[in-house]
Amino acid sequence: MMNVQALLQMNTIFISILIESLPFILLGVLISGIIQMFVSEEMIARIIPKNPILSVLFAIGAGVFFLACECGIVPITRRLIAKGVPLSAAIAFMLSAPILNPIVLFSTYIAFGNSWSMVFYRGGIALVVVLIIAFILSFQFKTNQLKQEHIEHTHHNKHTFKDKITGMFKHSIEEFFSVGKYLIIGALLAAAIQTFLKTSLLLEIGQGKLPGNVVMMALSYVMSLCSQADAFVASSFRSTFSPSSLVAFLVFGAMFDIKNTIMLLGTFKTKFVLCLMAYIFISVLGLTLLFIS
Repeated sequence: MMNVQALLQMNTIFISILIESLPFILLGVLISGIIQMFVSEEMIARIIPKNPILSVLFAIGAGVFFLACECGIVPITRRLIAKGVPLSAAIAFMLSAPILNPIVLFSTYIAFGNSWSMVFYRGGIALVVVLIIAFILSFQFKTNQLKQEHIEHTHHNKHTFKDKITGMFKHSIEEFFSVGKYLIIGALLAAAIQTFLKTSLLLEIGQGKLPGNVVMMALSYVMSLCSQADAFVASSFRSTFSPSSLVAFLVFGAMFDIKNTIMLLGTFKTKFVLCLMAYIFISVLGLTLLFIS
């Protein structure tokens, strides 16, 4: 019979993940609704540079100003791709926004005792990873990779401002229920794994630089922390793991965790999501092993 205390602990973790994530999901779907009703395909075409490299750099720059977590950014990314933003640029935006925005970097600075080194390591490794991923995707995938190929387009000139506001909230509500179910499934899985997987076992396995990095990346994936809070958890492992492992935790977890994997699988084709996850894992692991002692 399953331990009642364990179930209560799982329930607490599940609710805390939902409470932590919901504000960013709501912000994400609201921005998605705004993009749907107020941003036309023509506007996107004018703003996004035609050059593939410049479009990725532009997307990373835009991501810096979006205060969204790895879950809240998914519906925004989906809508941008549907509006015609190149896949490589949209994914660069999706990966950079949760980790390169000022609030996340500032929380890293505070969590590690006003240390700039962890901020530079985290931001620098994340930036290089995003550029690598964007480069690979631009060559490997020639279509948008959305599961729902046809997404409704809005004829902006036929709507009054009042119609657009109404449509914005309508699309936001639809988007919320579309991505919300995946958030719930992901949060439930994360809570179950955190409850029944012994952290002490991972700590025993993670002795040495390579195992340590892998274990901390696995831990960040399982814990499904919001990128605004994960630095404080990572700092608690300073006496156990190397700076390289801590940076691996901070970068990988902000780009990929259980709850946003489920959301991505509901948005993109399965092969694309698995490839994206593998590329991010290999890039983060390789870069942290090479450049951080």
